[in-house]
Amino acid sequence: MTQSDYLRSGQQTIRLELEAVQELLNHLDEHFSQACNLMFNCKGRVIVTGMGKSGHIGNKIAATLASTGTPSFFVHPGEASHGDLGMFTGNDVVLALSNSGETAELITILPLIKRMGAPMISITANADSTLAHSADVNLHIPVDREACPLGLAPTSSTTAQLVLGDALAIALLEARGFSSEDFAFSHPGGSLGRRLLLKVDDIMHTGEDIPQVQASTSVREALLEVTRKRLGMTAVTDPQGKLLGVFTDGDLRRTLDQEINLASTPIADVMTTECTRVSPGILAAEALSLMQQRKINALLVVDEHDRPVGALNMHDMLKAGVI
Repeated sequence: MTQSDYLRSGQQTIRLELEAVQELLNHLDEHFSQACNLMFNCKGRVIVTGMGKSGHIGNKIAATLASTGTPSFFVHPGEASHGDLGMFTGNDVVLALSNSGETAELITILPLIKRMGAPMISITANADSTLAHSADVNLHIPVDREACPLGLAPTSSTTAQLVLGDALAIALLEARGFSSEDFAFSHPGGSLGRRLLLKVDDIMHTGEDIPQVQASTSVREALLEVTRKRLGMTAVTDPQGKLLGVFTDGDLRRTLDQEINLASTPIADVMTTECTRVSPGILAAEALSLMQQRKINALLVVDEHDRPVGALNMHDMLKAGVI
C-alpha cells in the first residue's frame, strides 16, 4: 500500500464510524429515557457486563459512570458464572452489552439475574436477540456494517456502544446536578482534583516559617529575613502583628536605585503598603489566578484582623501541582 492508500483507508474507517454514530443519533428514542430512569433510581450499583470487545467498552462505560456520579463497576460475564454473580443484588441495575445479543456467557447468567429481580438494560445491534427480549429496556444500535472491510472486527459497533455509554453517563450527570467539585472528589490525584480541592491552607507556610518583620526593622535586617525564609518577600507588621505592607525582591531593586543606607533606613520607608493578601480557606487555584493577574510571585494569607497566618509563592503552587 502507498501512503495515499493508508490515508484513504483511514478516512474510510472514520467515515463509516461517523455514519454509525449518526444513525445512533437518529434512532435515539424513549428507550434511552427509560434506561436513564432505571439507572437514576437505582438503589444499588449499575453493574456493566459484556464479553470480548463489548467487555472492553463496558469496562470504560462503568468507569465513566462511576466518575460522573453513578456508582458502577464492571463484571466479566464468564467470571460471573464462577462466583462473581455474588456481586449482583436485586437493588442493582445490570447494563449488558453484546453486538449479537446472543453471547453465550451472557445468556447463561440471564435467568439468575431475572431471579434476583435486578432490572436489566441491554445494548445490542440485534433487536430480536435473546438478550434484547430478556432486558427490561433494550437500547438498539442500528449498525449494519462494521468499518472492518472483512465485516468481522468490531469497529463501528463498539464505537456506537461507547458513544451510547457516554450519552447515558452525561444524561445522568445532568440529572444528578453533578458539579465540577463532585468530579474533583472522584479525581483527587489528577490536576483537576488538585485545582478544585486544594486550599491555600494546605500549602502555605505557617508559624515561624512566615517571613515577617516589624515596621521599625532596618532594611538590612529585613533582607536577612527574606533570605532566611526563601519566599522572595517579607511581611511588615505593627507591634500588634497587623499587616502594614510587604517588602519584595522587586522593592529591593527599587530601593538600591535610591542609594539609601540599608543599615539605618527602616523597612517602613521602602515597603509596598498596598499589598495583595487573601483569606484562609480559598482555593489555591483562586490564589494562583490572583497572583497571575497582579503579576506577583508571592502572597500573604491573613486572618480577620489582617494578621499574617500564612505565606506562599509560585514555587509552592508548582510543587503542589496547582500550576
